[in-house]
Amino acid sequence: MLPSSLAAGVGDPPPIPAARLSPADAPVRPLLLWVRTGAARVRLDGGPELRLETGEGVWIPADGRADRVIVTEPGTVAFPLWPHARIGARGPSELTRFDVPGGWQDWLIQLFNLQVTPFNGQGYAPEAIEELLRRPGSRPPASAEAGRDPGPEGFAPPTMPRAPGARAVAEELMRDPALDLTVEQWASRVLSSARTLRRDFLADTGLTFEQWRLLCRLGAAVELLAAGYDVDQVAARVGFASRNGLTRAFKGRFGLTPHEFGRDLSARPGTGGLTQRAAAARQTDDLIRMMRETDTPAAPEMLPAASTPSHTNDIHVLSWMYRGSGYLDIGDRRYERERGVATWIPGEMEHITGLRENSVSLPLGNASTGDLRLTAPLQVRFSPAWDDYLMSCSISARSGLRPDDHNPRHVLDLFAEQVAAERALSVPMPTSPRARAVAMECLRRIGEPGGAYTVDVGAEIHRAFRDETGMTLGRWRYAARMRIARDLLAGGAPPSAVARRTGYAHLSTFSTAFSRFHGLSPRDYQQRESERNQ
Repeated sequence: MLPSSLAAGVGDPPPIPAARLSPADAPVRPLLLWVRTGAARVRLDGGPELRLETGEGVWIPADGRADRVIVTEPGTVAFPLWPHARIGARGPSELTRFDVPGGWQDWLIQLFNLQVTPFNGQGYAPEAIEELLRRPGSRPPASAEAGRDPGPEGFAPPTMPRAPGARAVAEELMRDPALDLTVEQWASRVLSSARTLRRDFLADTGLTFEQWRLLCRLGAAVELLAAGYDVDQVAARVGFASRNGLTRAFKGRFGLTPHEFGRDLSARPGTGGLTQRAAAARQTDDLIRMMRETDTPAAPEMLPAASTPSHTNDIHVLSWMYRGSGYLDIGDRRYERERGVATWIPGEMEHITGLRENSVSLPLGNASTGDLRLTAPLQVRFSPAWDDYLMSCSISARSGLRPDDHNPRHVLDLFAEQVAAERALSVPMPTSPRARAVAMECLRRIGEPGGAYTVDVGAEIHRAFRDETGMTLGRWRYAARMRIARDLLAGGAPPSAVARRTGYAHLSTFSTAFSRFHGLSPRDYQQRESERNQ
């Protein structure tokens, strides 16, 4: 397990601010809002206000609602859940308020994660599907016609564009391919132009926007057919106006009809299991069941163990284990992800993430490689007292329900001490394994009051510090403290807070130590750094 540089989540979490769901950020599909804690207010088309308390939910149909105003009060955690665009006909046709049974709450959190995390990984046996989709008569994907290698799997998801606006559109369509917006409407949502959006799709993927969306829909159709949905259900769920439309596109792409594909696949052994997309579709069915039943229906089972394919992100991704446990594999090293642990997964590093049975993780945000420099995962453990606050961070990061002054970079503040400790590694580190382990333990416990942590080590460790760093162990620990303090001050932390975080009980003692090391007081140093950054 990766050792954390410093303990985090000590004390009380910050207050949860009020939030608002902007109509421009809300997908064009039904919305279910569930209040985990606190209170929320909902108003449709200027009508009367509906107030929701802890444990209550409301279903808002997609049709006939031009204006939605959804506001959460301070201290509230409310999860917005968007079933697929074509599911509205199966849900209530009117605004419907209901109570959420206690056993369904973690299940709803899991459903939120499935809906905001790009779908990947194959839960069914891919070999059988590959064989079916490589039958004589199947056509190469459109990317091959554009001169690009389509890859071995005919049903693989299309290449994701890298341009921010196009990628945001692609991720939304991967989550819900039935969304039927025009290029102009998509461009407006991501603050771009239709011309730019089309150009970015073509440049990054070799496909026009329409070709990319078709492949996305057909890939989703494969998953749902493999999960046992009939052709009419699949056509509606992935965005085709009719069964015939899906059949024509599917046969043109794969050389067999959806009915033939489903029939042949069901006759093959080892094709059980669900992809994340199919699991989310099943969960949507269960969601409708929960609202329609007048008694208290039993909650569905949580997801089984799952893992992603090996992949690389171009940004750092922050993921938090809310329930259960998981892991992160980079090369031949495994980093355990236990309940309460948040992990910065470094960008541009190939990795696999996994969840064990009955486990739930939530994404907390992203950071560019310019905002945060990581060469290895950075892990921090938060106590259960932080659960609600971290859930609010996830909701703000991955949905339109966020504070008016939301700053996506705020998650970096949660890790200010850890990032500073990572930078403290620039202080010369001993190279011998035992001495280095002592150095890492000093960093992990550097915030203990008054430097109370004393290392009971032998002469060999003290000699290693002198020989390998040029400093005694005490001097090395002092230098590491001052490096951490410098970075925290540069980040805007008050000197009194920095004193506590670096193990000083009194500000005056800290100020004296800092001035002796850096040649100026903490406040003067902070002012100088602020002027440099203006």
